[in-house]
Amino acid sequence: MILNKENLKNINGNKVTKPAVEILALPEKVIQFGTGVLLRGLPDYFIDKANQRGIFNGRILVVKSTSKGGADEFSKQDNLYTLCVKGIENGLTIEENSINASISRVLSASHDWAEILKAAHQPEMQVVISNTTEVGIVKSEDKITDHPPQSYPGKLLAFLYERYQAFKGSVESGMVIVPTELISDNADKLKEILLDLAIQNKLGRDFENWLTTANHFCKTLVDRIVPGKLPAEEQKVIENELGYEDELMIMAEPFRLWAIESSSERVKEILSFEKADKGIFIVPSIDKFKELKLRLLNGTHTISCGLAILAGFNTVKEAMANKDFSAHVLQLMRDEITPAVVNESISHNEATAFADSVIDRFSNPFLEHQWQAITLNYTSKLQMRNMPLIERYYALKNEAPQLTALGIAAYILFMNVNKDGNTYTASVNGKLYPVQDEFAEVLCQYWKKPETVVDNILGDARLWDKNLNHYPGFNAAVKSYVELIQRKGAKETLSNLHSERTI
Repeated sequence: MILNKENLKNINGNKVTKPAVEILALPEKVIQFGTGVLLRGLPDYFIDKANQRGIFNGRILVVKSTSKGGADEFSKQDNLYTLCVKGIENGLTIEENSINASISRVLSASHDWAEILKAAHQPEMQVVISNTTEVGIVKSEDKITDHPPQSYPGKLLAFLYERYQAFKGSVESGMVIVPTELISDNADKLKEILLDLAIQNKLGRDFENWLTTANHFCKTLVDRIVPGKLPAEEQKVIENELGYEDELMIMAEPFRLWAIESSSERVKEILSFEKADKGIFIVPSIDKFKELKLRLLNGTHTISCGLAILAGFNTVKEAMANKDFSAHVLQLMRDEITPAVVNESISHNEATAFADSVIDRFSNPFLEHQWQAITLNYTSKLQMRNMPLIERYYALKNEAPQLTALGIAAYILFMNVNKDGNTYTASVNGKLYPVQDEFAEVLCQYWKKPETVVDNILGDARLWDKNLNHYPGFNAAVKSYVELIQRKGAKETLSNLHSERTI
């Protein structure tokens, strides 16, 4: 039995959350550009949850940019799919399955463009969601008369112009536009590109005015790990348990965050699905969410990855299963990162709660997150995510942050880079790791003189945008940890550090 509308009645609702039949008749309120797993695992999850609670009462028209695969799979299953939430939340293991009925139709831009434009005439259509990857929001030379325009901004502009004409430029016909692409100021950039395209296409001043004043462009931050398809064997087990087959089944972690920037009451009214889940925030500024994610999630990952690899851990969950490493990560966040993150807009309680959620996410036994992947562009990640924290810590305490110094020591030891032609590698515990870092050559040269390698790396402002040797005690702390790891190994260093809290 496959998952579809007809078979819903035969599915056991004790093992999976099923949509009520009335949900399948709700009007389309959202046009979504993209069929990717992040969209299905986060915005579409929230909308489905709201519909189940009678809050939003609207479904999604999905636009697929390419004609390759996807639309037929959705059609075969009447656009239904199973979302498996698996992981740890508040220290407890979570495994939940739900049939998502948020999508009404999936149309191909290349085959169904006329039908997509027709949807612009639907009065209930009020929201645009997109995730077209980081390269989706780019300037183009699109003609909106193309069938369809090539770029995402070109497609969106054609849709909005169709709507403008259909409703004679009424203010009420404007839409709430919510891009989820992981680029800074995503909505501002999209708005600027659309306005440029409107001028290029000579759509007129009246339309330009409607575009910029009747529509709400909301900057967003999204955060949820959605690996997508489950491993084949694992999916088979779940399908047997639930009693149906589902080609569109995906997995997501329990943590979810969708921060949307707006002060408009109209936006809050239209995006009423905010009320359905604690993971959605419509706020005047999303800066604090960006800061928490950058420092506590990304920054902790980055400062820990070299140490984890030196200690012999391949995955994040494997490292977090080790009591010394998990204690180290918790102490790093609570003692050094959290105090440096707290400011006039982020309370200590907010930072601590976010840190606790990071521990849950790192410990997720259902995710295979490789430490090696985190070492990509290692130096620039440290500069962006961790260097400001060192500066703030010194401003607060005027002493070296010891666990951060340990992380930098591990970075230096991991980046003992070998060069073969144009390829750089690091050798750790008899295993070779590819090194993709813009400063690989610089580090390779510094390691030719091991006796000065710490001084040279810490003192190179090209790497850190500052000279780390100027911070009192930091050089000495890093050198002592380098020597300790070389002498005793990373695992024993961690064990000693967190049993005695001395080095």
